Amino acid sequence: MTEDDEQRMRAAEEVSAIGAEDGQPQEVTPYGKKAVFGATVGYAMDGYDLQILGFALPAITASLGLTDTEGGLLATITLIGTVTGAMFFGALADRFGRVRVLTYSILLFAIFTGLTALSQGFVELAVFRFIAGMGIGGEFGIGMALAAEAFPALKRARATSWVGVGFQLGVLLAALISAPVIAWWGWQGLFVIGVFPALVAIALRMRLEEPEAFVRSRARVEAGEKQENPYRLLVADARTIRTSLGIVIICSVQNFGYYGILTWLPTYLTKQLGLSTTNSGLWTAATVIGMISGIMIFGQLADRIGRRRSFWIFQAGAFISLFAYSQLTSPMAVLIGGAVMGVFANGMLGGYGAIIAENYPTAARATAQNVLFGIGRGVGGFAPLVVALVAGWQGFGAALGFLALIYIVDMVAMLLIPERGGKRLDGAVADGAVA
Repeated sequence: MTEDDEQRMRAAEEVSAIGAEDGQPQEVTPYGKKAVFGATVGYAMDGYDLQILGFALPAITASLGLTDTEGGLLATITLIGTVTGAMFFGALADRFGRVRVLTYSILLFAIFTGLTALSQGFVELAVFRFIAGMGIGGEFGIGMALAAEAFPALKRARATSWVGVGFQLGVLLAALISAPVIAWWGWQGLFVIGVFPALVAIALRMRLEEPEAFVRSRARVEAGEKQENPYRLLVADARTIRTSLGIVIICSVQNFGYYGILTWLPTYLTKQLGLSTTNSGLWTAATVIGMISGIMIFGQLADRIGRRRSFWIFQAGAFISLFAYSQLTSPMAVLIGGAVMGVFANGMLGGYGAIIAENYPTAARATAQNVLFGIGRGVGGFAPLVVALVAGWQGFGAALGFLALIYIVDMVAMLLIPERGGKRLDGAVADGAVA
């Protein structure tokens, strides 16, 4: 084969990987797969860590002699750490690199989750949980930015949806292993397992380069371009302020609905419907499986029909399914209804990574992911309290109906966010190659 023939073959391969309409790459590179895998594993351990505290809390309070108030504060302290980490880890990733800072955030989370097992009292627990929470807060936005930049534009929502699925898989892992681990090794064993993501972080750092969008952005800065303040870019002008406001609202609704449902669903099933604790766990698992299915469906749909229409379909579905679920009484209907509710109420999780990535420049992309979703997570932290107040006033059925209403606000907020699905991110290479 001549050199000219080889060049023609290479050219043909490059053309085959390009979208016919807009010249955008459609093939997923090995780099893209590794980047999404690393981000997914990191976010899975977020879900695991946040869930095991709930399972371990009775044993922790008993063995260390904590009061109920101190036990409850541990969850709040972890959440405060999560929001705190989200506020600055994204900016670090925009300055020093997605892979590098994601590695540091995973290490921080893993080390201090492991140290939790050595705690001898409330103060140590509180410090370790706060710092571990900071690592958790950093992982979401950095992982989403990495996945969005590593995948082709026409498949971007699928990439960020895979990362979103990771969280739910972590929750399921915690649910499956918590009881036997506590029985065999005590509550400390659950937190020792949380050390293993450190190995993932080391492998991630060794095998992944920074995405090309970030490399090109940093090259421009090193060549003399002004280093923008990433926080200021979130409110750069009137249009960006509207976009940021809209994204904060939809992220707040997402987290409010998620924590409101999963925190009180077991109580609703046992007290209102009379299910046993075992059956309540099975019914809750059906809801989580529905959530995982919904995330994957949303990623496919958003890449095909656009972000706004996909969000509207799922937001309307969340409103209808939550309201309908509050009226169900048959155990089988509740089982099926819970899975359907899970599809719509949490199916949008992967979409936030894509929609945020597309509306902010590379210099502020990880900052936007972490800050905007972190604010939403902070708002969502009030959901268990609000649901408890409404349930105490009007019953759990009314509380679920209240959660349904917030998705109407969600639908209106989508009008504030530009539709940029399938658009190439700034800083991306023209031919779609990645480092």
